[in-house]
Amino acid sequence: MIATATRRRLVVITTAVIGAASAAMAPAIVTGAIYGEWREVLSLLAAAAIGGAIWLAGRRYAGVTGTITSSEGFAAVALAWIVLIVFGTLPYLFAGALGGFINPLFETAAGFTTTGATVLSDPSELPRAMLMWRATTQWVGGMGVIVLSIAVLPMLGAGGVELARAEAPGPEPDRMTPRFRDTAERLWWLYVGLTVLLALILVVGDMSLFQAVAHALTTMPTGGFGTEANSLNGFSPYTQWVVIAFMIISATSFALHFRAWRRPRAYIQSKEFIAFISIVAVAIVIIALGTWSLGNGIESRVRDAVFTGVTMVTGTGYSTANWAAWGPGLLLAILVFMFLGGMAGSTAGALKTYRLGILYKTIGASLQRIIYPRVVSVQRFEGKPVEPRLVHGVVAFFVLYVGFFVAGAILLGFFEPSLDLVTIGSASASAVGNIGPALGELGPTETYAGLGVDSKLMLSLLMVIGRLEIYPVVILLTHPWWRR
Repeated sequence: MIATATRRRLVVITTAVIGAASAAMAPAIVTGAIYGEWREVLSLLAAAAIGGAIWLAGRRYAGVTGTITSSEGFAAVALAWIVLIVFGTLPYLFAGALGGFINPLFETAAGFTTTGATVLSDPSELPRAMLMWRATTQWVGGMGVIVLSIAVLPMLGAGGVELARAEAPGPEPDRMTPRFRDTAERLWWLYVGLTVLLALILVVGDMSLFQAVAHALTTMPTGGFGTEANSLNGFSPYTQWVVIAFMIISATSFALHFRAWRRPRAYIQSKEFIAFISIVAVAIVIIALGTWSLGNGIESRVRDAVFTGVTMVTGTGYSTANWAAWGPGLLLAILVFMFLGGMAGSTAGALKTYRLGILYKTIGASLQRIIYPRVVSVQRFEGKPVEPRLVHGVVAFFVLYVGFFVAGAILLGFFEPSLDLVTIGSASASAVGNIGPALGELGPTETYAGLGVDSKLMLSLLMVIGRLEIYPVVILLTHPWWRR
C-alpha cells in the first residue's frame, strides 16, 4: 500500500503534467479554427477540458505535499509519462483519427518520446489540427513536460530538482542559476526561441507557414514527425540544409548553448561537444563513401550523406533517402549509429556522447591497469575527475540499455515471426534509442501500421524506457512501496 503522503505527491505531479499537456493543445485548436476543421477543434477542446478538470481535481485532492524524495521523483516521472501518453490519445479518439485505440496510443507514445515512428503512410491525409497536435506532442516531449511543469507550477517546489534528475538526459541536472526553477525557465525560453527562429528560416524556403511551424516543432526535439509522405525528400536543398543545422543544434547541450551565448568559445572548450561533432563527421564520411555511386550529382550525394549521418546519430528520424535499401555494410553502420545519440542535456536520445566517453576512458583505464598494475591514475572527463559512482552508473546503464534492446528484439521476433532479423533488431534499437524509422520492412518509406497489437504496445513501452533513460521505469516497477 502506497503511503498517503507519497500518493498525494504522485497525484499532484501526474495531474500537473496533464494540465500542461492540456494547455499545449492550444496551437492545434487555433490551427483547426483557421482551417475550419471544427470537428477536430471540438475534439481538442473536449480533451483539454478533461485535462483541466483532472488537474484541478488533483490540486484539490493533494493540497500541500512537501518535497518529493529521489525515488519518488524517478517513479513520478515514469508514471507521469505513462499517464500523459494515455491522455494524449484523447484528441485522436474523439476525432476518430487513426482508428481504434492502439494506433493512437502508438502515435502518441512516438510523439511524446520524440521517437518519430508512425502508423501513417501519408501524414498529409490527417486534418491539419491533428497534424499540429501530433507535432506538438514531440515538441513538448523534447525538453520534457516535467521540466515545463517545474517552470510553470511552483507547487512542485524543491522536489523539482528530483524530477529533473529523473528525467535529465545527463549525469545531473545542469544548474545555471541557484534555483532550478529559474534554470528550467531559461532552458525553455531558449528552446522556444530556437523553435521560432527555425520556423522563420524554413518559411523563407519552399515550406508553407503550416509546414514550417510543424517541422520546427518536430526538429527541435529531434523527433522526426513530418507532414508529407516522403518526409523531407520532397523539399528543396535549402530546407534540408537548414534542418541539418538545427538537428545538430538540438542534439547539443542546451546548457552549453546558454553559456556560449555570452562566451562562444565554450563550444570549442567542451570536449563532449568536440567528441559529438567528431562522431557525426565519421558517420557522414562512412555513409558518403558507401553511397557515392548512388547520387545524381556531387551536391546531392554530399547532402544525402550529411543528412542521413546527422539524422541517425541525433535520432531525429527524418529522411531524404531510403537507407533501408542500401548494402549490408551500410545497414550495419546505420544500426551502430542508432546507439550513439547526442550530448547530455540535449533533446537527442540513445546512449549519449558523455556515456560513450566515460565507457571509452573506463576501458582505457582497465587496459592500463593490466599493463601497469602499480600505476595509480584518475579518470577525467571535461577536465574533472570522474567519480566511481558515475562510472558504475554509466556501466550499469549501458548493460541495461543493451539488455532492453535484446529483450525487445527477441519479443518482437516472437510477436512478428514473418519479419527478418535486420528489421527486428533495428526496430528494437530504433524504439529504445527514440529514432523512429528502422531498417528492412520498417525503413523510412514504410510504417509500423502492419504490426500486431502486442508489438505496438511493446515498442511503445521501449520508447518510454528509452526517453526516460531506463532508471525511472525500472524504479517505478520495482520500488518497495508496491510490496507494502
